[in-house]
Amino acid sequence: MIERYAPQDLQAIWAEAGRLAAWLRVEVAAAAGMAAIGVIPAAALPVLRAAAVPSVARVRELEAEQGHDLAAFVSAVQETLGPEGRFLHLGLTSQDVVDTALALQLVAVTTILLSDADALLQALATLAVTHRATPMVGRTHGMHAEPVTFGFVVANHYDELRRCRDRLAAALPEVAVGRIRGPVGTYGTVDPRVEAIACAELGIPAAVITTQVVARDRHAGYVAALAILAAAGERLATSVRHWQRTEVGEALEPFGAHQKGSSAMPHKRNPIGSEQVCGLSRLLRGYAVAALEDVALWHERDISHSSTERVILPDATMALGHILRTLRVIVAGLEVRPQRMRQNLDQGGGLVYSQRVLLALVAAGLSREEAYRTVQRLARPATEGQGHFRDAVAADPDVAGRLSPAALAACFDPAPALAHIDLLLERVGLLPAAPLAAAPGGTGASPRPAGGRSR
Repeated sequence: MIERYAPQDLQAIWAEAGRLAAWLRVEVAAAAGMAAIGVIPAAALPVLRAAAVPSVARVRELEAEQGHDLAAFVSAVQETLGPEGRFLHLGLTSQDVVDTALALQLVAVTTILLSDADALLQALATLAVTHRATPMVGRTHGMHAEPVTFGFVVANHYDELRRCRDRLAAALPEVAVGRIRGPVGTYGTVDPRVEAIACAELGIPAAVITTQVVARDRHAGYVAALAILAAAGERLATSVRHWQRTEVGEALEPFGAHQKGSSAMPHKRNPIGSEQVCGLSRLLRGYAVAALEDVALWHERDISHSSTERVILPDATMALGHILRTLRVIVAGLEVRPQRMRQNLDQGGGLVYSQRVLLALVAAGLSREEAYRTVQRLARPATEGQGHFRDAVAADPDVAGRLSPAALAACFDPAPALAHIDLLLERVGLLPAAPLAAAPGGTGASPRPAGGRSR
């Protein structure tokens, strides 16, 4: 991943020095297992534990001679140990170290990503609760539909991202497994007890059964979980991009006092953070496809997955880290404009209440088809910017003969459309559950007004 989109803490885990450090942890843990069962002298273990991570430069120098990175790493460590070095990598195959170390790296990276996701979720939760009673227009097919609240919209993003966060957490145990069992995975050169002791020291379970390679369906599921979380982030970013459009103007990304939106046009304030999120999420979807291609390895081992994973696993996790952190900054600093939301909601003079007029006319005796065509006829001029829908409805004799002024006014009251917003936020877990009050004269629940609590 290029520096621009590579968070430093994640980058350190994937850097070559970090990889060599993980390899050494596995080699030492395997040696501890061998010392515990008497395969190597117990006195050799302290020497192996004291081994330093070799320099990247030295490993690269040896790899240029040997043509094998893991073998070069082992040589680089052994040349600093003296006679005890012969007990390093005893009976192991490269994938014992590589796959087990990869599991350690994925645990470290995913722990950070889950923390990043939690920070984003907290910012979304705060925004949703703060604006749970802020009315705005709901949109379907990109068109004005019926009233919602901004908090309701944000709560939907919160719930989706929370599911995706949990999906990633569930995918981690699939890849966080070790295997130290020698070539082809039969424990032909390594006692099974060595693996058990080593994995216990490393804090990960041993895979149930493997070839020489931990099966890559595990990693495909993990990368898919990364991509799905990024896709949910992209949906949120797409919403922000829409809210920030000049003709919408309902919510805007934070913008620094000295920030420039355009090199050419000083008036511009572009949603560049959200656009970054959308672009990077496309990479993750591509990485998910590449991870699926890695599943079908040949027989007990090939390394066609290795070159792919050296790119996609660091890049996918770092890109997701950048996505989550960018979204948290955007959400925490979002400039919300309730007045503009209300202006957009009232656009056309109450067009968003067309269904309520339709239902009132049906209740007054019109067939649904008659009521629909009447309301559609009255709405069309307002949709074309000619007059207000409410005025057209009030002036129409077909409507006036069936609906009283009070009944008509009730059709244009947003309160019934927003009455259950708090209930929905309770279901998501953003508000504490409140008991439903009994409706007068019955056992049903009475509506909860948006922003209010029914106790």
